Parts: sequence; structure tokens; C-alpha cells
Amino acid sequence: MSSEPDHVPSVRRIEAPPSMSALAAEALRQMVLTGELRPGDRVIENRLTDELGVSRPPLREAMRVLEQEGLIVQTPRKGAVVAPVTPHDIYEIVSLREEIEQIAVRLGIPVRSQERLDRLRQAFAELEAAAEEPGAPRVVETSFAFHLAIVGLAGHRRLEDVYRSLSLQMRMCMAMNRRARAEIETAREDAARHRPLLDLIEAGDVEGTAHTLAHHGQRTYLLSIEDDAEGHSPESRAWFARIRQEEEEAMRHDGHR
Repeated sequence: MSSEPDHVPSVRRIEAPPSMSALAAEALRQMVLTGELRPGDRVIENRLTDELGVSRPPLREAMRVLEQEGLIVQTPRKGAVVAPVTPHDIYEIVSLREEIEQIAVRLGIPVRSQERLDRLRQAFAELEAAAEEPGAPRVVETSFAFHLAIVGLAGHRRLEDVYRSLSLQMRMCMAMNRRARAEIETAREDAARHRPLLDLIEAGDVEGTAHTLAHHGQRTYLLSIEDDAEGHSPESRAWFARIRQEEEEAMRHDGHR
């Protein structure tokens, strides 16, 4: 009498392809995060159905997904628009981002895990590769992944989870900075200004990494936001004033970035 085999090979399940609404949501999300659609821009269904090659039902489902993500809002007169980003919003997003990154540097350098360092090196290689692509559409996405890998150096799952939860908002701010720097640097130069961070981390230089992380050109777009811009708060005005002062001092110390 034959016995049952000790191991039955598992059947490889074939995953269903993404639905049209999921594909439309990802395309629309990228349009927002890369700045093709900017905060306050109308999301016009007729134009997007032609541009994305989808019918209205999957597009409307995609728009509902982006509403849930906070990237699109419905307004009384304009209909669907890309969610406005106020100076106070930017203050909250960027100040939290910078604090998390500084905590990660203090906890994660010198690097105690080869796997974490390899992840950072791979993220930088992908950022460099993205900068070489025509139009460089993935530079913001890969830049975020590089910064996420820096946070990952701390080996602190909750810290990384909080940082990851800000992904969409931070990538929108990064896209604003990319546009602000487009006249003074190419995508290749954008990637290159992240190289010193990798070098300092590999060298185990905590103070050098902390300083460079705070002043590596990621604040350019902040300097153009005026004190009388709509959507400020007392906290954001005070924070922006401090940022301008810090950047002026850093530029005098480091030279033009």
C-alpha cells in the first residue's frame, strides 16, 4: 500500500491583473505626486478619460480612491480639485519629516546592520538610474525611497511606519521642491546631491550626516513662500522665519547649493 508523499508542491496561484480603476488610480496618483497636476488644479473628467484611455466609471472610482487618500477634494464650485497644500500643511509635513530623519540618524549611525546599509546603497543606485531616464519621472519616488532607507537605518519599525505614513504628502512636497530647483539643477544633479549623505553614513559621521540631511537642497521651495500667503498660522510663520534664517546661515557656511 503506497503512503502519502511527505510534501505536496504548492500550486502557484496566478494573480489577477490590476483592474482599470486601479490602473487609473495609480496614473492619477502619479500625476499629482509628480506635479503634473498641482494643488488647487481641477481634475477634469473629460480630459482625463481621453488622456488615460479609460471610461468614466473606472476614472470616477479612481478619483474616489484619491479622495480617501487625501489627494483630491470636492469643492462646491469647481468640483474635484487636487487638494490644496497650505503653508501650515507644509510646516506640519516638513517639520515632522525632518525630526524623524534626525532621530533616525542619531539612532542608526554608525550602521549596525549590513542589510540596512545595502538597502541604502541600492536605493541610491535606483535614484541615480531614475535620474537618467527620459524626463526622469521616477526621481521623486526614488528620492523618497532613499530617505526612507535612511530612516530604516535606525532599525526602529515604529519610526519607519510613521515616516512611511507620510509618503504621499512628502512626495508631493518633494515634487514642489523639484520644480523649484528645475532651473538650477538637472535630475542627474538632484541625484548627485544625495551622494554626500551616503558617503557620510558609510563613514559613520553622525554630525556630518545630520547637518547635510538638514541642508542638502530639500528646502528650496520653502524660501519662496511669503509670510502673507493664504493658509498660514502663527506656528507656520515662526517656523518659516527660522527656516529662512537657517538656510541663509548654511549658505554662508557651505557656499551656494
